[in-house]
Amino acid sequence: MRPLGAPRVEAALVRAHGLAALLALLVAATFGILASIGLLLPDLGAGTPWLTWGRLRYAHTQGILFGWLANAFFAFLYHAVPILTARPITSRRLGYWLFALWNLAVLAPGWVLVLAGVSQPLEWAEFPLIVDALVVLGLVLAAVQFLPGFFARGLESLYVSGWYILGGLIFTILAYPMGNIVPEFVPGASGAAFSGLWIHDAIGLYVTPLALAVIYYVIPAATGRPIYSHFLSMLGFWLLFFLYPLNGTHHYVFSVIPMAAQLGAIAASALLGVTVVIVVANLFLSLRGCGFVPRDPAVRFVAASTLFYLIVSVQGAAQAQMAVNQAVHFTDWVIGHSHLAMLGFASFGAIGGLVHVWQRLPSARYNARAIDIAFWLLTVGLVVMVSDLTIAGLLQGQLWQSGAPWIESVEASRPYWLVRALSGAPIAGGFIALLWGLTTGPRGAGLAPREVDVSVAPSSVVAPRFETAPPQGIV
Repeated sequence: MRPLGAPRVEAALVRAHGLAALLALLVAATFGILASIGLLLPDLGAGTPWLTWGRLRYAHTQGILFGWLANAFFAFLYHAVPILTARPITSRRLGYWLFALWNLAVLAPGWVLVLAGVSQPLEWAEFPLIVDALVVLGLVLAAVQFLPGFFARGLESLYVSGWYILGGLIFTILAYPMGNIVPEFVPGASGAAFSGLWIHDAIGLYVTPLALAVIYYVIPAATGRPIYSHFLSMLGFWLLFFLYPLNGTHHYVFSVIPMAAQLGAIAASALLGVTVVIVVANLFLSLRGCGFVPRDPAVRFVAASTLFYLIVSVQGAAQAQMAVNQAVHFTDWVIGHSHLAMLGFASFGAIGGLVHVWQRLPSARYNARAIDIAFWLLTVGLVVMVSDLTIAGLLQGQLWQSGAPWIESVEASRPYWLVRALSGAPIAGGFIALLWGLTTGPRGAGLAPREVDVSVAPSSVVAPRFETAPPQGIV
């Protein structure tokens, strides 16, 4: 079997997308904090349309999806794909075009348009149609940039991260038009069904595969030890892509969508919960010996991401069941669940990928202390926010089921909304510390020798599928 090589990594594109991701994260987080304050102060921004809650919420969620996570994943791919394929990316010039398109033709105009009131009334699809067309173009360019090397290498020799990268990019190209364009032309419940599929496909076929690609890459690369089981990793991959496209309809339990579709989504959600337990068990077994709080900050972030992935997926499988759904649907429980998915699982995974890549860029500044502070601030803020929203959701559901007037649930929620807004402070502080950690400190400081992050001797291979010593580009 041909060993992995270490061709030139496009450091300039890694840094450009990484810094764009962090700046977009700060802007999107600001929108989110303003939206949370708007729940406490409904007259906030009165007379200023772009400060209304709905527009801020659109800018917040789309900024996280397209500004923060997409750029962070692109930065990681520019580092990982040449190493995984032993081939360079398709074109550096194409990389500059992709960067400009994504940030100057998708993200910035999308923000301007939704804040100006030009948007689609579709969950996770608020950017208007003209921006949707540019997103599809950007996804196609990303596939052209990153995927040819995997096909040239041959599927038999692909490491699991390569499979997730292939699946994530290809399925997103197919799913994005379905959820962002089709509902505009299909009326009623049928359009809602298409939209519901995208609500979950955005997470399950775009965010989840790329976050797992990061996690499966960083663990063996940072520890020098293989993933515990290649079989379990591939089982998790195929179950994810078979089951996740069926899940979206569980957002419409008790709706006019045919009951067969609802029951199929509920069953798929339960099976996906089992799938995640398999994936997480494999990842935690791969982390054995790293300790409860790993020393390497990149491993620490991906380990936390893995834990959050388990919690949010089991929670999602439970709340898809009719009895639980009836109690928590439309409550803040769901908002807490969403933040645990996007801020906990996805963002911690993306941060782990960025930190891992930054550690290996000779020209990049690196401040380990600031990154440690970022981890703890983000962890504390996330735990407080999700716990608070979960309790608020249970309280709201109880009041609604009791038949109490709506205003009582609003009054009862206000203390929890205050805690939610305050929890934004450590989260914002964590994001600022992360930006500080990746823009200050000595250049190349991340290259300093680090202790092996396991209590036992590292293996001579990084994955069961590779029979050679870990290449210089990975470890």
